[in-house]
Amino acid sequence: MSRIICVVNEFITDAHRRQIDAAAEKHGFSVRYYQTKADASGHLADCEVLFGHWRSLLKEAPMLKWYCCSYAGVDPYQPPFRFPEGVLLTNSSGAYGVTISEHIMMVTLMLQRRMLDYAQIVRDRGWTNDLPVRSIQGSRLTLLGTGDIGTTFAQRAKALCPASVTGVNRSGRVPDPVYDRVMPMAELDRVLPETDILVMSLPSTPETVGILSRERLALLPESAILVNVGRGSAIDQDALMDALNAGRLAGAALDVMTPEPLPADHPLWTTKNLLITPHVAGNMTLGYTCNKTVSMFCDDLENYAEGRPLKHLVDLKRGY
Repeated sequence: MSRIICVVNEFITDAHRRQIDAAAEKHGFSVRYYQTKADASGHLADCEVLFGHWRSLLKEAPMLKWYCCSYAGVDPYQPPFRFPEGVLLTNSSGAYGVTISEHIMMVTLMLQRRMLDYAQIVRDRGWTNDLPVRSIQGSRLTLLGTGDIGTTFAQRAKALCPASVTGVNRSGRVPDPVYDRVMPMAELDRVLPETDILVMSLPSTPETVGILSRERLALLPESAILVNVGRGSAIDQDALMDALNAGRLAGAALDVMTPEPLPADHPLWTTKNLLITPHVAGNMTLGYTCNKTVSMFCDDLENYAEGRPLKHLVDLKRGY
């Protein structure tokens, strides 16, 4: 009797199915595909391996042994949610660096080149063209989070000749030669005053919640900009709004915020020099991203079938 893999993902193509089917058949698995959680609901009783991103389906799979989340962030599976005991959890961290780094580059350049102002000028059918702009060249970049996302962006930004590229992470270890220096989190207060562009790509863990407090926001130069593509919980949003509205920060771009979706009457919508996107930087609408998540799943399926450790195994106590 075949062992069952269930794939629940609206972005899976016929080419992806052929790739997964080939990997599964090699080890005696059968694969069932569903586009949505509604399609899959009621059909997971015999599922051993689940590949998708619908947390609510876990309770419908009593035979589940491995859940591969097709997203990078795993905070929905942390307490108070009770992840099934004895089930392996992997994620797709490493698949999103390309799409999110390009999003960071886009919003950084929009802020540096005053696109928020020029968009309003054009909407008003004006012809002002002399607003002072700035460049990544000569700017001091700080990457708060040096995983796949932060490092992929740093590699691309390096080509635009910043004055320096500083990473900040838990350990202070250097993950890639693109960084001019990497500092531990304990040194964050010393790094922020030396920052022109701050990019945040942190996962949600107890250590990262509120890490950019009102006091730390005040350490940034008034000419600095901030980009957050990690989790909204990492920033004191009230303090950020106050800083932007008072001109104590040149601009910010948020792809993540609290809460999501953002209510229509939330004051973030009317905050000055703030570029908001509705959590679009890291979804699977870029074909490369979905291709990568499928390849990562197939690689770990080989490991799972052979009894080897899974490469992308998540430690829920650490949060990644």
